[in-house]
Amino acid sequence: MDAPRKFEKPPARPSPQPPEGCLAVAIRVPVRIVVLVLVVPVRLVWDALVVGGRFLYRTVLRPVGRAVFVWPWVALWRYGVVPLAKALAWLTHLLVLVPLGWLYRYVLTPLGHGLAWSARRIGGGLAWVYARVLTPVGHACAWVAGGAAAGVAWVVGGVAAGVAWLGRYLLVLPAGWLYAWILTPIGHAVAWCGRGLLWLLSAIGTGIGVALYWTARILLVLPAVALWRWVLTPVGRVLVVVGREVRDALGHAWRIAGHISLAVGRALGTLLRWIFVEPVSWVYRTVLTPVGHVVRDLVLRPVAEAARAVGRVTRQVLTAARESARQARADFRRLVFGEPRQPEPVELREPMGDDTRTLGRSTTVLTKD
Repeated sequence: MDAPRKFEKPPARPSPQPPEGCLAVAIRVPVRIVVLVLVVPVRLVWDALVVGGRFLYRTVLRPVGRAVFVWPWVALWRYGVVPLAKALAWLTHLLVLVPLGWLYRYVLTPLGHGLAWSARRIGGGLAWVYARVLTPVGHACAWVAGGAAAGVAWVVGGVAAGVAWLGRYLLVLPAGWLYAWILTPIGHAVAWCGRGLLWLLSAIGTGIGVALYWTARILLVLPAVALWRWVLTPVGRVLVVVGREVRDALGHAWRIAGHISLAVGRALGTLLRWIFVEPVSWVYRTVLTPVGHVVRDLVLRPVAEAARAVGRVTRQVLTAARESARQARADFRRLVFGEPRQPEPVELREPMGDDTRTLGRSTTVLTKD
């Protein structure tokens, strides 16, 4: 039983609270009292506004928003956009997809097959021309070009060797002598002068930098350090303590004001229930409900029964009148135009006599003599 416990995470230890100074203790109580006095009315007003806003949202804003913004768009989507989209889809299918399918099946497909057959025939002809004509001609041209290239390469090689010998003795050797005995000593002298000038400029810059550093340190850094250490840091610590205490006081005051507001709200709710809700409920249960039952049993039900009886009698009278009018129209039509022709019955089955087709005869009713 103890084996799984070694894998459990040990409970977190509470971090030790930093020691509080006398300044924090001296500021805490008066600040919390003042903040509580100022925050309680604000919390009461806030809770009242929240309750009123929720009631207004549930009873007014949400129904009005649905009626004004949601239902028109739903009706537009259901009875406008969806039928229009279906009609457009049907028209697109009928006017675009069906003609395109017909065009692809009966025009483009045969045309493509014909072009493919023509391309295969043309490719076969071009392959024969390449194999029987162009390949021998290319081999001959390559042999001629190889011989010409070999001759040109021999000539170019001789010319290049002569040019290289002339360039070596006319350009390379004089340039090497000039670099070794003239340009190198001059470069060394210029480099030595540049290093000396750079050292001089570096020494001058270092002296100017040291002077500016000590001037800025004495005139700016030391006063700023003293101001930060002896003025801003103590003031900042006092302001941090005051701000932390004010923040904690606001939190405690807001929570206490919430409890006070909850108690006040419950008291007002109880008072409203005692003064208004329970009397109205008692009147509804003990007065209005029995009166409503009496009115329903003695007035509304008889009136409804009488209305239904009148409706039934009216429907029967109207039915009898329609039947009488229909019979009168039929009698008048028969009197003026006579009896209507009765359709003669047509025999759709094969005749069942001796002339019908049988298994032993090859003739039928239509092919007999």
